[in-house]
Amino acid sequence: MPNSLNPLEQIARRWQPSAAFVRRAALATVVMAVVIVVTGGAVRLTQSGLGCSTWPQCTPGSLTPTHEMGINGIIEFGNRLLTYVLCAVVGLFIIAARARHPRRRSLTRLGWAQFWIVMGNAVVGGITVLTGLNPYIVSSHFLLSTGLLTVAVISWRRASEGDDEPRDLVARPVRQLSWLLVLSTAALTVIGTVVTGAGPHAGDARKVHRIPVDWQEITQLHVDFVYIVVGLSVALWFTLRAVKAPAAPRRMVLELFGCLALQGVIGYVQYFTGLPELVVGLHMLGSTLVWICVLRVFLSLRERGPLAAVPAPAGDREPTDAPKAATTV
Repeated sequence: MPNSLNPLEQIARRWQPSAAFVRRAALATVVMAVVIVVTGGAVRLTQSGLGCSTWPQCTPGSLTPTHEMGINGIIEFGNRLLTYVLCAVVGLFIIAARARHPRRRSLTRLGWAQFWIVMGNAVVGGITVLTGLNPYIVSSHFLLSTGLLTVAVISWRRASEGDDEPRDLVARPVRQLSWLLVLSTAALTVIGTVVTGAGPHAGDARKVHRIPVDWQEITQLHVDFVYIVVGLSVALWFTLRAVKAPAAPRRMVLELFGCLALQGVIGYVQYFTGLPELVVGLHMLGSTLVWICVLRVFLSLRERGPLAAVPAPAGDREPTDAPKAATTV
């Protein structure tokens, strides 16, 4: 039988993970997507972007860093190793989603989407090294990581709901306002990568090409979009209250306020203190948390029904339509 050769099919026949396990596996992909962004930032902020001078090997003739490469080689190689951890976590989610009954193809597709984004970003990471930390490639490397985080958050949400057609919980104009919030936050993230590409933290102690724009002007544009995102968040919160939306979306908007406030404080601290590495790293962490909160707000404004129940084994089902046995007198 063809299915007998499929390892995922074999696992599904022998293991039935709970819905809670699938949700935890999905959450683990979110956590790892955040970790890979933060550690990638640490590589740049410690000037370890070229700690490994080539790719896929660390240095010509050696897969691992040598003693002469020092701490920078260890940091860069360590970040590369985390990609394998990320693949393992994504693989666990794919296996758990596939083994869960009834089978949910939409969930497994999201898992495979994460896997291929990771593979694509690994190639982009290699190109980043081979091009000497070209700032445009570095920016695309970060944006692909953000794309991975996006799919991971969607997977986490989908693991907690059913497969019915999505039904809006609020009126269409409110959903459009949430779309505007998502698009504005996405633009804020893209502009943030330009700020990074033009700023002083190039990722290596040697002279590295930077994006040729005025760093202070692009930073001001970044701040302007922060105000836009904050304004849209406030507008959405008052709108949700006015239309008596469910409590969950309103609570998530308040969580978004908290992340935005913290991110704003970090942003001003790093600007007025000369961009210290630790504070810049915290700002990168904050950007991932803001994006997660925005996506959660957006996804909370619709529902897809409850999770389907796991069918009982055939032996446990009580016959309902079986003919009654004849009795003898």
